[in-house]
Amino acid sequence: MVGSRSSRKRRPPSRRRRVGGGRYVMISKVAERYDIHPQTLRLYEREGLLQPQRSDGNTRLYDEDSLHRLESILTLTRDMGVNLAGVEVVLALQERLARLEEERNRLLEIVERDVSDRRRGVRRRHALVWVRSGALVKVEEED
Repeated sequence: MVGSRSSRKRRPPSRRRRVGGGRYVMISKVAERYDIHPQTLRLYEREGLLQPQRSDGNTRLYDEDSLHRLESILTLTRDMGVNLAGVEVVLALQERLARLEEERNRLLEIVERDVSDRRRGVRRRHALVWVRSGALVKVEEED
């Protein structure tokens, strides 16, 4: 048979593909690895829980971050009995917590740098006038 499936040269589905410099896994291998049906992965995508990358041929490709997120989803649904609406809430809260932690760390670095500068006697970066610290002195108003 000319053009039959068996005569076409195809890459084995288990091989990882590189798209945009990262490592990706095709949907069939993800489904097999986590013992779920590919339709379940498509459902998670429709619900906005997963956003796999796409190849030029529109094949779903999952990177490490997507796989970690899938593991969280499966833990919540399988082990903890959380429904998909609950999973969405939990994942959104985890993302918000991660953003807040990043912001806190950024602010902490600024405060630590400022404290270090003050200890070394470095002037404040944005001061218009340098004021020496010391005891307060009451100034009498002139008539």
